[in-house]
Parts: sequence; structure tokens; C-alpha cells
Amino acid sequence: MMVIGIAGGTCSGKTTLSEALQERLKGAGKRTALIHMDAYFKKVTPTVIAPFTGIEYPEHNHPDSFRLDEFYKAIEDAKNSPDLDVVIVEGLLTLHLAECREKCDIKVFVDLPSDERLFRRIHKHMVLKNQTMDEIAERYLDTVRYRHDEFVEPTRWYADMVVNGNGEKGADILAAYVIANT
Repeated sequence: MMVIGIAGGTCSGKTTLSEALQERLKGAGKRTALIHMDAYFKKVTPTVIAPFTGIEYPEHNHPDSFRLDEFYKAIEDAKNSPDLDVVIVEGLLTLHLAECREKCDIKVFVDLPSDERLFRRIHKHMVLKNQTMDEIAERYLDTVRYRHDEFVEPTRWYADMVVNGNGEKGADILAAYVIANT
């Protein structure tokens, strides 16, 4: 059994990498589970007051925004399943949370320059959440960027591997390693 933790900034490519890795592993006959940290947001998230503008936002980039007990239990249950070879855990704070890091055999940080992450976030939120460019940019500059610097960026030092958020090589390399070692 191998547990892989994948973290990185907003819209860096965490989910894309996780899904590509899962696809490659399944193709090699590995039984996998993919756990998305975003599935464990609290129904009513806390709020945050932006430090510079004073605007109040729902908080989605802080550990208090998640049902962590359920998240940890899901990882532990998957890890203990006799039906699985590999568990992939992906999320913004996967490497920030010590309890999650300790459950991971491989820790991966997905890196992408902030301007590319912002561009992806703008596109995603305009399409999926029908937000305006101004709403997305304001929120990013008020809180998302701040939380990235506080909680996400420092976790790259816990990573065993840093991969580029653009491209398929990260999934290829990870899959080759996992296949050879499970």
C-alpha cells in the first residue's frame, strides 16, 4: 500500500495531476482511490476579514474550513483497505497538515507561477461560478494570495518531489515510481 499526498496553490494542477496519475496506475492494474480534500469543506465555512480591504469573505483556504476528522478518517480507511494498492490524496493543504503528511509515503508539491494560477482561477470561476473578473481578482488579491503565502507555499519543503503544473511528465514519473514500488 502506498499513499501519495499532492498539494499546491489554487489552480496549480493538483486535481489534473491526481486524475492523470490515477488513470496511469489503473492502466497498469493498480487498484486506486482518489481523495479530494475539497470534498471535506464544512457546509458552513468560517469567514475571513481581508487584512487590507476589510471585506468579509467565506474562508476556503484555512484548515478551519474543513471537516478534518472526516478527511483523516477517509485517508485511514482507504489506507487500511485490502482492496487498494494506492491512495492518492490531493488538496490545497495536504502537506500543511502534519497528520495528513504523516500518512503519506510520497509527498508531491505542484508548482505553477502565480500569474498562471490566477489566470486559471479567473477562467474557472467565470465559467463554473459565474463570477466577474473583478470579483475573482479582488478575492484573490484580498485573501487567496495571503493564505497561499501563509499555508501553501511553505509546504513545498515537505515535498519529496516538486512537479510542474503544466504538462504530463509529473504523472508519468510518479506512475513509473509507484508501479515499480508497489
